[in-house]
Amino acid sequence: MLIGSPRSGRAGCHLSCDSMDDASPKSSSPRRSTHRPRDEESGAAAGEEIDCDDTFVIPPKNAPVERLRRWRQAALVLNASRRFRYTLDLKKEEEKEEVRRKIRAHAQVIRAALLFKEAGEREKPGIPGVLEHEELTKMTRDRDFFALQRHGGVNGIASLLKTDLDKGISGDEAEIVHRRNSFGSNTYPRKKGRSFLVFLWEAWQDLTLIILMIAAAVSLALGIKTEGIDQGWYDGGSIFFAVFIVIVVTAFSDYRQSLQFQNLNEEKRNIHLEVIRGGRRIKVSIFDLVVGDVVPLKIGDLVPADGIVITAHSLAMDESSMTGESKVVGSFSFSIFFLSFFASVLMFIKSKKKNSYKVHKDQKAPFLMAGCKVADGYGNMLVTAVGMNTEWGILMASISEDNGEETPLQVRLNGLATFIGIVGLTVAGIVLRYNNYFRYFTGNTKDPDGTVQFVKGQTSTKAAVNGAIKLFTVAVTIVVVAVPEGLPLAVTLTLAYSMRKMMTDKALVRRLSACETMGSATTICSDKTGTLTLNEMTIVEAYIGKKKIDPPDNAELFSASVLSRLIDGISQNTRGSVFHPKASSSLSHTLFFLSRLHADGMLSIWIGIGFDGVIELSGSPTEKAILSWGVKLGMNFDDARSKSSIIHVFPFNSEKKRAGVAIQLSDSEVHVHWKGAAEINEFYKCIEDMAAVSLRCMAFAYRPLDLKEIPNEEHRGDWSLPEDHLILLAIVGMKDPCRSGVREAVALCTRAGVKVRMVTGDNLRTAKAIALECGILKDVDAPEPILIEGKTFRTKSNAEQDEISEKITVMGRSSPNDKLLLVQALRRRGHVVAVTGDGTNDAPALHEADIGLAMGIQGTEVAKESSDIIILDDDFASVVKVVRWGRSVYANIQKFIQFQLTVNVAALVINVVAAFSSGEVPLNTVQLLWVNLIMDTLGALALATEPPTDHLMDRTPVGRREPLITNIMWRNLMVQAFYQITVLLVLNFAGKSILHLRHETREHADKAKNTFIFNTFVLCQIFNEFNARKVDELNVFSGVLKNHLFIGIVGLTTILQVMIVEFLGQFTKTVRLNWKLWLVSIAIAIISWPLAVLGKLIPVPSTPFAEYFRRCSFWRKKQDDGAAQESSNAPS
Repeated sequence: MLIGSPRSGRAGCHLSCDSMDDASPKSSSPRRSTHRPRDEESGAAAGEEIDCDDTFVIPPKNAPVERLRRWRQAALVLNASRRFRYTLDLKKEEEKEEVRRKIRAHAQVIRAALLFKEAGEREKPGIPGVLEHEELTKMTRDRDFFALQRHGGVNGIASLLKTDLDKGISGDEAEIVHRRNSFGSNTYPRKKGRSFLVFLWEAWQDLTLIILMIAAAVSLALGIKTEGIDQGWYDGGSIFFAVFIVIVVTAFSDYRQSLQFQNLNEEKRNIHLEVIRGGRRIKVSIFDLVVGDVVPLKIGDLVPADGIVITAHSLAMDESSMTGESKVVGSFSFSIFFLSFFASVLMFIKSKKKNSYKVHKDQKAPFLMAGCKVADGYGNMLVTAVGMNTEWGILMASISEDNGEETPLQVRLNGLATFIGIVGLTVAGIVLRYNNYFRYFTGNTKDPDGTVQFVKGQTSTKAAVNGAIKLFTVAVTIVVVAVPEGLPLAVTLTLAYSMRKMMTDKALVRRLSACETMGSATTICSDKTGTLTLNEMTIVEAYIGKKKIDPPDNAELFSASVLSRLIDGISQNTRGSVFHPKASSSLSHTLFFLSRLHADGMLSIWIGIGFDGVIELSGSPTEKAILSWGVKLGMNFDDARSKSSIIHVFPFNSEKKRAGVAIQLSDSEVHVHWKGAAEINEFYKCIEDMAAVSLRCMAFAYRPLDLKEIPNEEHRGDWSLPEDHLILLAIVGMKDPCRSGVREAVALCTRAGVKVRMVTGDNLRTAKAIALECGILKDVDAPEPILIEGKTFRTKSNAEQDEISEKITVMGRSSPNDKLLLVQALRRRGHVVAVTGDGTNDAPALHEADIGLAMGIQGTEVAKESSDIIILDDDFASVVKVVRWGRSVYANIQKFIQFQLTVNVAALVINVVAAFSSGEVPLNTVQLLWVNLIMDTLGALALATEPPTDHLMDRTPVGRREPLITNIMWRNLMVQAFYQITVLLVLNFAGKSILHLRHETREHADKAKNTFIFNTFVLCQIFNEFNARKVDELNVFSGVLKNHLFIGIVGLTTILQVMIVEFLGQFTKTVRLNWKLWLVSIAIAIISWPLAVLGKLIPVPSTPFAEYFRRCSFWRKKQDDGAAQESSNAPS
């Protein structure tokens, strides 16, 4: 801490500025790398449990390409185009990167070549004062310094574009339309989404469906030839029709998902940014930007279009998105314009010979590229090219965007689908071989009238082929039912549904896997300002010297000199602004204040003057609070700024810890003004008192300098503003109230087993007060390390950090690097960590965490791009809603798995047992296709779109390696499957007597029995859908009426089943059932409800069943190894 000399009579102070809005300082300690070592094979960070031996397990973030290829090669897939539709297209990704590389290289080479060519050929410099659209675009793309100077620099360009560099364009609708028509819109052409016909084509490519259609075609031809067209087309035609229905319904479901993803992608691209129009700072969509707009830029912003720098203070750009290199360059970078520079020099020499325009030798290149990011500093830019007139627009238009991204759950379901598919293929092969070779061709199968179907030497070839094809289609249909192609797609369906619904809960998902990972979160490291608090700051206490000013805006209690210096510092040392409307001079100066939260979350504060005008403040909430305090003290913002000029700026960011400015007054006197968080020994008590009541403390100080101490302009860029011997002007306390509902949200997280930790750059005492108010901290006298400062944590070793990380609840005075170290320590301890962040320097922590949550209002574009989910309203309650949705995704998938496997097991066992016992299956091809449709597409729509419930927050977090099929699911599944198999097999073997069909003809009796079995089986699935809604709850009807989609699908399935049985008998080989048989079918199916309740009373072990098998295999392997060891040690 630096203390001023007592002899000077000045109060010395040290400004250790924390985030101006909770972005915290970044440690510059070089003692160890901030990045955790990674497992190159698995892509997982050290300490993360990833089973490299399991092909179908991938890390949730940054999975290596080889691992993604491996699971694709291991998956059993019958329809690759459908199964892999929403996974990453590895080949397309490589092609996309190649396109980027070529465009970058091509643009730079062509630009340089053209400039050299023009430099040699140009005879005339052009007509001054005239600027064509093509010339402006070309000048910006080519970084043509000569053209810029020829038109009078940025001021000349602004004049030609009719733009006021201070106030921007007027912004009325007519002007915006005119500029858009003249210079183009800030959009680029995007490839249209796939049409419904494309989805039909992809659904048709399922191998099993193709085989069925070929078999149906052969059956149709043989049937028409042998039985005539009137009767012979039913067998083949019914299969064709069933396959067509399956394809259409599947395509419609997939097309609907695609539209949802397209809408979400539009939301991601629609960035909102500040522009200056009519002297006011307003937020507009990036698509509404026009040539001539003045855009303020600050650290972390995305450059929205090509432009020219108007003013720049330590402005540095990250051009990696365009150049492919991550090097940060100054705003006047020559990194990729080297050839352009010499071309311009050559053009200048030629024009000099012609006695033409003069270019200043110190003129640098103030050109900005769209798509780049502001790495440091701030400034204003003039937009000169938008949309397809920029390289970024060309690049984005050349790269097709897709939704490809596999999630860990999706890959695991591919593994499950592969296993089930192998079982189904094996069973189908056995059934086909047994029926064909051991029954049909040996004369052991009979027609319904008792006639033997195949007699060697007597049965015609056509009849034999037709009979074999029927058996073959049954086997193929078993494969259709057994291989759940829709299982991995159910993840995509529930994710698409969840993402759309999460938008209404103020959460925009940028990465699909974050939805499911959030369900496993065990801890949330949250910022304070704006997340737990409202981010609506007001200065409520002020100290001048050691004297408290009450009220803090009473200007009469300030000395004239202190007030003058304060106003100088407030007006110049800021990135905010004050908009003064034109008002009559007779207005009274009575002040009143209004605030409004815009629909986009932007907070505006108006300070009324009299009754005719309002003053509007813009900037961060901290800047607004300071500016409003200044206005109440009598500051005229524009007038105060006009009385001095800025010499040099030390812009605030969370790495530099403070903000300063050097200004030259009209009498050539220079003052250096600083502001930041106060850490001053002499004022410790008043600072602590303010912090204890959750006030954020900030100090203002300045130091006069002699003009001779200021370096000349050439060396001023490297000048560090002096920080010692500062004169303290004021210490203020800002109140930022907690958000309503945040205490309840924290309590809900605690109940759900998710620990909330506060990580803030604020004073530890302020952080403690807010944590107590929010319910994060329970004990007022909590010791270290429950309460800890960032500098204390960062000085500890890795082992010490790991040990205390579990206990940390509040970390104050933390830097972004401290946050990163905490995330790494928690992950090494096995936690699934969610982190909130808004600053550019929060990007490493957001990237490192399992789930990075960026703030939508205060968050920079750099932070948003590093995140997985954007919280649109910056509210912690929305973070908790994301946790609920994450758990809902996993729960919905489990519901669907339980439902589908019940159908799988029951259908396979019934058909296999019947095939081996009698050679006939009760469920034919068309019926199995209908069952497959219920089980696959309709079941996924019904169960994968269940909204989250509060019950989900009564569970502990979902384990990262928790089995997909839990013991509870196995119990429920086996109870229902055993019941269905028992009842239906009894009906299959004794149905004629039970249903009193003994006196019917054999053909009619068999059809009636099989129809009843089919009807009962389908109704059992319909009733079991209700059971699947609540895997571990007794009341399966809770909230069912709120899920309109579920009710609609169940109702539609029931109606279609009635139509199939009663009216489509020719196609499905069914007969009409009388009302008694319908009641019996319903009674058998409805028993599944009380049976489910009884089943849930059966206790199950907590250890997964799969673990027992793993232990058994390990024990056997150990025994085998021991026996081998004994054998090798035995004497020969």
